[in-house]
Amino acid sequence: MRQIPALVVACLVGASAVAVVRTQQVRPVSVSEPSIDEVLQAVRSDLQGERAAIIAKNVTLTSAEAAKFWPVYDAYQKEQNVIMDDQLKGIQRYIESADTLDDAAALGLINAHIDRDARMAVLRKKWLGEFQKVLGARPAARVMQIDRRLSLSHQVQFTAKIPLIH
Repeated sequence: MRQIPALVVACLVGASAVAVVRTQQVRPVSVSEPSIDEVLQAVRSDLQGERAAIIAKNVTLTSAEAAKFWPVYDAYQKEQNVIMDDQLKGIQRYIESADTLDDAAALGLINAHIDRDARMAVLRKKWLGEFQKVLGARPAARVMQIDRRLSLSHQVQFTAKIPLIH
């Protein structure tokens, strides 16, 4: 039976208050453990809910702005999910092979981190423009500033679980 990846479990537990509340609910005992994809989906769902809730609390939107903004933000999160899923799967592969890591795999890990950062920067620039069309410059910049801070916080959580290369 596959074990749930330690990194993904840690992200699930530490990602948001929603995860804490859900763990306190009574659940029936499951015969099989969730797949990595199921765990990633749960982590992503918690992170997205947390981000949206924080943005909603920190960006004042009229009803009309909210009606236009949230679908655009959802589309942004879908694109962001692809990058995040790639990263989490790559981290899990690294953790599973950390003891037998060769030079190519070590460089692959760090290049994957650099590539992820570059992909996120391109994504944020693209969507900042989309948010600006809906909200104007200052609120769009505020949304992106909050989203970026949350992303940095999550990156610290994820990368803290990665053993340093020997």
